[in-house]
Amino acid sequence: MLILSRRSALLGAGAALLSARVGFAQQQQQQPSQGQQPSPPQIAPGPHSLPDLPYGLDANEAAIDARTMELHHRFHHATYVNNLNNALREHEAFGRMPLDELMMNLSRVPENVRTAIRNNGGGHANHTMFWEIMGGRGGEPTGRLLEAVNRDLGGMGEFRNRFNQACMSVFGSGWGFVTVAQSGQLAIATKPNQDTPLMDGQRALMGNDVWEHAYYLRYQNRRQEYVNNWWNVLNWEKIGERFTAATEGRLRV
Repeated sequence: MLILSRRSALLGAGAALLSARVGFAQQQQQQPSQGQQPSPPQIAPGPHSLPDLPYGLDANEAAIDARTMELHHRFHHATYVNNLNNALREHEAFGRMPLDELMMNLSRVPENVRTAIRNNGGGHANHTMFWEIMGGRGGEPTGRLLEAVNRDLGGMGEFRNRFNQACMSVFGSGWGFVTVAQSGQLAIATKPNQDTPLMDGQRALMGNDVWEHAYYLRYQNRRQEYVNNWWNVLNWEKIGERFTAATEGRLRV
């Protein structure tokens, strides 16, 4: 009887070990292999979509590396769009609103989805603007925009210093913005998280994302270095077009 008991125990232990090995193998097959990258989120059907980048992922290497651009656009921005569409799923009237009108009328949005629309709609608006104003080689604006910078922001040197200070003053995650009125008047503003000047009835001429995901792969905690380098990839022609659109009432996000 003792021999049979020992044999049964050994067989049971062997079966358990085999089962564990099979389970581990199945689990390994289900996990991404080492170095395999996760897929970007699938965007839920809805009124909003992820805009294509107007340049290659490596176009902003003077300030932002290609991998950060990819993660920022294909993952972070895509998630905002996906969440926004989900929040609007049962609110067709608000889904039909252009994004700028939606963000300007948050007080009318049902309370149960207001925070989701605020966060994700703001993220969608901010990033759509962010991609548009980069891909350039820095320098300075020209024409009416340069006149406005000199008039309202003290000239380019003073403007850069004040804007950089604003970006550095954001505690945690947020944005530094230059707002533009239809009169053409410029002002510097900051917003926490993914809040947008649209929530205050204002238009963003340009803005810098100072969330850590915007710069951490290259700069880690060195936000100041990122903020300084960011000027090297601005596309002042596009920013000038946004300025003209704002003064003509055509600027949306």
